[in-house]
Amino acid sequence: MLGGQPLEIRWHGRGGQGAKTAALLFGEAALDTGLYIQAFPEYGPERMGAPVAAFNRLSDKPIRSHAGMKNPRVVVVLDASLIEPAKVTDGLEDGGILLVNSNVDPAELRKRLNLPAGIKLYVVDASKIAMETVGKNVPNTPMLGALVKATGVLEFEPMMKAIKHKLGEKFRGGKEKFVEPNLVSVRRAYEEVRC
Repeated sequence: MLGGQPLEIRWHGRGGQGAKTAALLFGEAALDTGLYIQAFPEYGPERMGAPVAAFNRLSDKPIRSHAGMKNPRVVVVLDASLIEPAKVTDGLEDGGILLVNSNVDPAELRKRLNLPAGIKLYVVDASKIAMETVGKNVPNTPMLGALVKATGVLEFEPMMKAIKHKLGEKFRGGKEKFVEPNLVSVRRAYEEVRC
């Protein structure tokens, strides 16, 4: 999937859903596999529920660009209600991947969005998975598993090892109990993503 050019990924979510955290976790997992990475957020007035975007660049060579992304090859949507208002498909060209957290059938969603045939659509109910595994609607970690399945850019088990390490650092001081449920959510989304 890398093919000489950096792989650019744009994440869309709402404040509190973990778009920034997911981009950072994904970037750090890619870094652990030897790739060059960038992971950064973009938001205006930060508040719970406000639209936010985050970005990743991955490459097997040093990344020289620090410009914004106009044509990502992958767009990840943590909240399907953002699809139209945030214009999440802007810049997504033929061969691109749109990954959406939704319980809607992929064929129905493709039709609803009038998505061109050249864009690959993947759907996973990351909110349901998060509720069933972590106990709250934070779809960011499940979407990591779905992203790896949809793109094939990272090997799954090494990514899981890196995520386990990063979550272990994040959930310290009595919060270690959240690491395993988050890992279960990543694995489930990897297995349940549909196209």
